[in-house]
Order: sequence, then structure tokens, then C-alpha cells
Amino acid sequence: MPVLRGLLAICLLAAFGAAALAQGTPGASERDSVTRTIRAQMEAFKRDDGVEAFSYAAPAIREMFRTPDIFMQMVRGGYAPVYRPREVEFLEPQAESGEILQPVRVTGPDGETVIALYRMQRQADGTWKIAGVVLLRTGEFAS
Repeated sequence: MPVLRGLLAICLLAAFGAAALAQGTPGASERDSVTRTIRAQMEAFKRDDGVEAFSYAAPAIREMFRTPDIFMQMVRGGYAPVYRPREVEFLEPQAESGEILQPVRVTGPDGETVIALYRMQRQADGTWKIAGVVLLRTGEFAS
């Protein structure tokens, strides 16, 4: 699983690299939809409901992990702050080319605070799905 997590991190960092230069602020309805999606996935994690949590993943993520069980193994193993957050604070999102980068300050179960940088993609039906998450130390993120 560490190899899979490392590969995923490399892919996500490459995707985030270009998006990190984003300019623009999403509208209130987009921000609300993105926030609801992320919160809903965190609630599904809290209940260990892999099927629901997996449903919030974008198609590329679903294809990469293939099943809710594999997806949940990855989340449990490498994303404890979003899997079992103690505190969650949504920061100012940025929009670019139909995607939204949503930083979320999260305190994990161990008390460590990180920035979970979510890459959100709008789907053809208008919903927002999670296309990736990168965890950053708070000092690595300039808001």
C-alpha cells in the first residue's frame, strides 16, 4: 500500500502543481456545493461507509481504486486527518478552468493540524466530485 500511496501522491502533486497558480474565487453556490460534498464524504468516513464515501470521488479516482474497499484502505492508511478529523475549517477556495481548489485546515486524531488541499471537479450533471487530496503541513501552505 505504501507504493500505491506514493504513486497517488506523485500524480496528485503533478496535477496540483499547475492548479496551484489558480486565480479567481468561486461563487457562493459553488463554494457551498463543494463544502457539502467534502463534509458528506467526511461523514461517510466517520460511519465507515465506504460505498457512500467512494461515491463522492471523481471518475478518475474511482477508476484508480476500483472498489470502495480498496479506496477505504488507502484513506485509512494515509489520510487519517480527513478520515477521523477532530476539527475542520474551510479556507478560501480558488477556481480555475472549471475546477476548484478547496483548502481545508484539519486537525487529525493525533492532534496534528494539516491542510487538506482538495481538487474538485464539476461533473456533467452539475455535482462536484473529489478528484484528489494532498495533505500539507500548515507551514507548506500559504493561504
